[in-house]
Amino acid sequence: MKIKTVLFDLDGTLTDSGPGIINGVQYALKKYGMEVDDLSRLRCFIGPPLHKQFEEFCGFSEEEGKRAVAYYREYYSVTGLFENEVYEGIPELLQTLREAGIQTAMATSKPEKYALMIADHFNLTKYFDFIGGSMMDGNRTKKAEVIEYVLEACGVEDRDTVLMVGDREHDIIGAKEAGVHSAGVLYGYGTLEELEKADAGCIIKTPAELLDVIG
Repeated sequence: MKIKTVLFDLDGTLTDSGPGIINGVQYALKKYGMEVDDLSRLRCFIGPPLHKQFEEFCGFSEEEGKRAVAYYREYYSVTGLFENEVYEGIPELLQTLREAGIQTAMATSKPEKYALMIADHFNLTKYFDFIGGSMMDGNRTKKAEVIEYVLEACGVEDRDTVLMVGDREHDIIGAKEAGVHSAGVLYGYGTLEELEKADAGCIIKTPAELLDVIG
């Protein structure tokens, strides 16, 4: 395959955003009088649409899930956004792709507003042709919807030249639904079993390995 456009997930793919997300989830759960002693149980919130995770994890209704996200954002929008760090090798990877003439974009289920703030904070904006995410009102949270939105914004016509890179099953499933290739990364929050079950086109252990995939 000849890849001309690479789409990157944000959480667990470009940055290790776990601490900020987990702290935000803890903040929201405390509003309901809920305490989680084993914080590893909250790793499931990193990556997927948050309202769905609150519904599944807490047994919340759709309305309660949305309210929990509002509580989460009280913390995350001020502090959690920046309890975060860029994975080693990511700036170098992005720079190499740009120099090779590869179109690069971000496709995240995180609200686009936050994705732009994070990219700017960590000096990543310059590496992307477009940064796309979900809407603050809860729309466009499904990965396939985000991918479709980003592809349209980037003017991509041939989907066989597009690669979606992410660390969770919803990245891989979304890529398949949108008709683009996929690559799963093991340095984020997904497991080998999860990515294989989702049928990732390939699986890499480090950012640098992506260059071998693209050729």
